[in-house]
Amino acid sequence: MCGITGWVSYERDLNSESAVLDAMTETMSCRGPDDRGIWINGPAALGHRRLAIIDLPGGRQPMTADTPRGTVALVYSGETYNFTELRRELAGRGHRFTTDSDTEVVLRGYLEWGEAVAERLNGMYAFAVWDGRHDRLVMIRDRMGIKPFYYYETADGVLFGSEPKAILANPLARARVGLGGLRELFANVKTPGHAVWEGMHEVEPGTVVTVDRNGLRRHVYWQLETRPHTDGKDESIAHVRRLLDDIVRRQMVSDVPRCTLLSGGLDSSAMTGIAARQLAESGETVRSFAVDFVGQADNFVADELRGTPDTPYVHDVARASGTDHRDIVLDSLALADPEVRSQVIRARDMPAGFGDMDASLYLLFRSIREHSTVALSGESADEVFGGYLQFFDEEARRADTFPWMARLAQHFGDDADVLRPDLTAALDLPSYIQDSYGSAIAGVRRLEGESDFEFRMRKICHLHLTRFVRVLLDRKDRASMAVGLEVRVPFCDHRLVEYVYNTPWSLKSFDGREKSLLREATADVLPKSVYDRVKSPYPSTQDPKYALALQEHVKDLLVRPSHPVFDLVDRDRVTRLAWHDAPQITQVSRRGLERTLDLALWLDLYKPEISLS
Repeated sequence: MCGITGWVSYERDLNSESAVLDAMTETMSCRGPDDRGIWINGPAALGHRRLAIIDLPGGRQPMTADTPRGTVALVYSGETYNFTELRRELAGRGHRFTTDSDTEVVLRGYLEWGEAVAERLNGMYAFAVWDGRHDRLVMIRDRMGIKPFYYYETADGVLFGSEPKAILANPLARARVGLGGLRELFANVKTPGHAVWEGMHEVEPGTVVTVDRNGLRRHVYWQLETRPHTDGKDESIAHVRRLLDDIVRRQMVSDVPRCTLLSGGLDSSAMTGIAARQLAESGETVRSFAVDFVGQADNFVADELRGTPDTPYVHDVARASGTDHRDIVLDSLALADPEVRSQVIRARDMPAGFGDMDASLYLLFRSIREHSTVALSGESADEVFGGYLQFFDEEARRADTFPWMARLAQHFGDDADVLRPDLTAALDLPSYIQDSYGSAIAGVRRLEGESDFEFRMRKICHLHLTRFVRVLLDRKDRASMAVGLEVRVPFCDHRLVEYVYNTPWSLKSFDGREKSLLREATADVLPKSVYDRVKSPYPSTQDPKYALALQEHVKDLLVRPSHPVFDLVDRDRVTRLAWHDAPQITQVSRRGLERTLDLALWLDLYKPEISLS
């Protein structure tokens, strides 16, 4: 796992710009603390920061291959889980390898198949190839968008990087955010290709972006497709289990210590149970980690979203699977610490938006990194198998908008509540959301003979897999890579996603519960308590001391009336929140405090030029 960056300029020799490339590369140091490398050749410059996972001495980058027609150079971030099979196939085609790394397999795969190498990879990846045979840059991103990848067109080429900060380190990139970027920050939707910063774009998931002297072209090599599902219930359950066994076995491969993220929910428990059983075959024990808050188990109060605390279920799984388990227990002062908030915003390059859940995720990963370098996560199982409340809420099912929007404000608060009225009017978020929704469902194909209800559920599943999950994957990647931890997501394996997406909703929920297929496919590795447990989202602190700390930080901000944050937020509204009786601040109302502090820190750290015209 690594951080990549680069610059292509067809009108200059970039050998004279090594200092700029160094600056771009160093912004990725957290993603790659183990090594660094740059490569410059005429119009192309590539930078790399490495987190060594496989073939620790042999996988240095940028990696090059000399051909009679020119040099081909690669910078690669991610993991290819089928690299062993590909290496064997390429060796049979005459390729010779000098390392044991998956990076060299990707490079040799490109030499053999060109950009079509992407169609052969199973994994999470973002990589760029400078093909000196054609003076062409090829940028490729994995199918689900697990690894981030951004680019910025210039007058004579392009800048690119794993994260926006790498691009913004180049003087050619303008740190400007307009109304479109602000809409992305506050609308709770994720527009494919959008990067918040003006002029910057994402390489979209499942896409190849090619740049040469004639300009830039995009090619989609993978997308969710509607296909008939012919397996019955028993075969569907069995096939899901076969896939999960193969996926976990592949993703546990590592030359450094690895572990699982364990929440006590179905997803992480199933993954941990499978991993524990597989490692037991070789006499190994799985390490597992969970997040908790001081006093949470003793003082937990159930609500509509979270009916039970996680810790008792976490410990049931740890005992049943025999894991080497550790709880990471966080207190409210750590969650509200401005320095932690600053690290989260630097990791995301934008005001994050998930409040204490962002802070706790970052602190969890920071603690885990002291013991492991690779972690397996249950992220995306809810999107794949149908685990959220909105999959079963009739109002959300029938809503002519993104289904998670139906009760979002009720459960988490409205991000726009603290904005100035004139900014709210200029953003016109309802229209933006509606336009985005129309675009998102336009390409969902109906299966011949599919009922109205099944087609409606297909669209809901499609929206979660192409819009909602990408927000969570980006959050997970940025928080983990900010501390040099590689988090793998088995449930994002494209084979599993394709199969379950095309499984009718009647099979996904055959017993009337969420994630029926997953529950039955992994029942043999689950404690009964977890098998019977109702879905509970990622935990959030209930300690009123957290809200009190937020209020104190906002009060400190309010004594600086000239701060640019007040060009965006309503000072009177924020003042009322800051002086409200702290014990009565709910998780919904504290969202405004968190959002204000996030915005203020982002403006301090990045000093973006905000354009409201």
